[in-house]
Formats: sequence, structure tokens, C-alpha cells
Amino acid sequence: MSQDPDTEGSDPERAERLREIADDVRGDSSESEQVAAMLYRVSDLYDPDEETSPKDIYLNMREILRTKES
Repeated sequence: MSQDPDTEGSDPERAERLREIADDVRGDSSESEQVAAMLYRVSDLYDPDEETSPKDIYLNMREILRTKES
């Protein structure tokens, strides 16, 4: 059984769970803020309302980490 390419990978429950974890992880340190931001970006992969790709997320995470180094 093949999936519809428009909904492939769509899992709103997983997206919500990742965002809940991100909220729990977020704290006062810059590292916890970074981890939370990355979890939110990964959750976009599973959100049917978001149009993103693994490559987009990788590039965004790389920028998040690069900003930390600055």
C-alpha cells in the first residue's frame, strides 16, 4: 500500500509530542534553547501544515548552531 506523496511522513501526533518535549526542555541556558529550537524544526517534518524537507531542517539547524558559535 503506497502513501499519498502529499501526506507522506505526516504525523500530527508526533509533531505535537516533539513540540511538547521542546517546551519541557526549554530553559534558561542557551543550550536548552538550541535543543528546543531544533526539536521544533524536526517537528515540522511531521506537521501536515508545514512544507519543509530534511535538507531545509538540516540547513536551519546548522545555522542555529553556527549562531551559537558567533
